[in-house]
Amino acid sequence: MGLFNVYPLYDVTPVSAKGIYVYDEDNREYLDLYGGHAVISIGHGHPKYVKAITKQVAKLGFYSNAIQNPLQKQLANKIEKLSGCKDYQLFLCNSGAEANENALKLASFKTGKSRVIAFKNGFHGRTSAAVAATDNAAIIAPINAQQKVTTLELNDIQGVEKELKKGDVCAVLIEFIQGVGGLDQATAEFFEKVDALCKANNTFFIADEVQSGYGRSGKFFAFQHYNVTPDIISIAKGMGNGFPIGGILIHPSIEAKFGMLGTTFGGNHLACVASLSVLNVIEEDKLMDNVKEMSEYFIKIAKTIPHIKRIKGRGLMLGLEFDFEVGDLRKKLIYEYQIFTGGAANKKLLRILPPLTIKKEHINQFFEALVDALDK
Repeated sequence: MGLFNVYPLYDVTPVSAKGIYVYDEDNREYLDLYGGHAVISIGHGHPKYVKAITKQVAKLGFYSNAIQNPLQKQLANKIEKLSGCKDYQLFLCNSGAEANENALKLASFKTGKSRVIAFKNGFHGRTSAAVAATDNAAIIAPINAQQKVTTLELNDIQGVEKELKKGDVCAVLIEFIQGVGGLDQATAEFFEKVDALCKANNTFFIADEVQSGYGRSGKFFAFQHYNVTPDIISIAKGMGNGFPIGGILIHPSIEAKFGMLGTTFGGNHLACVASLSVLNVIEEDKLMDNVKEMSEYFIKIAKTIPHIKRIKGRGLMLGLEFDFEVGDLRKKLIYEYQIFTGGAANKKLLRILPPLTIKKEHINQFFEALVDALDK
């Protein structure tokens, strides 16, 4: 049986990984500055992560959400402690797309409305309402296009206000740092005015932190760089360091009802232990402090390279913009220098999403290779 051919693949076959490095079938070492779409948050094969999962799977890997699972409560308490999102409620699922689906569904349930406001170059997933709110017509099937979504430009506060006044918007869904779209950010004034407008118009303000969460921006969540209070926060990628897990944090003012949301695999025992171990490492190794330090170091060097026209993003969610498309550069970095980087909808942008454990020597290795590749 063949595979359904939907992914353009690089000719690299990883078979093992450790820390910030990945190794292929010929034992070639690759510097991983992409982390599989910002998924690897505490480094590949972290010993505390491996130990926790191994111990749990030997006891109980899975049972349904029809029984008590104290690990879910432990995870909720740990997220509350590290994020500072006091008294929010946690619903667990399996991915970022599923997190955003549940966020939008909950917003629609609670407001009785059905339209969503999203933003140009936003990416929220590939399923149902999440993909309809994604600004990429090529991945929206007719069945998805039935969803009611209005896409506005970032910073268009007049547009947001005009649409909210129509009274049918259940949610404003936004990334505080755009991921796939290319690391764009709105202004503090925009974010804060949107938050206020949502609260004045019975509309949920949903922070999509799927890629920017779990410390990647230098704070636990990217929205915490601003004076806003989201009704729902969606999380996933770096949450499990590779183990599939996602979730939403739900404001304490929002009341639950049996059957309102549900999942088979979400919040299973292995997923909870994986996510707990990630949080423990982030806390014990002070990785958010490392994010800030390494981000400053990275940006300082990037500013010295004339080929780089613009540096975007914050923390360890960064983009380097050139005056040419970077597809060939990414291939050169992989095949000639053994370095993984990422692309974006902005074809001139090189995306950098390394594990939060990155050190100065890794950044030096990247820039030495980048300068050499650019000068060839």
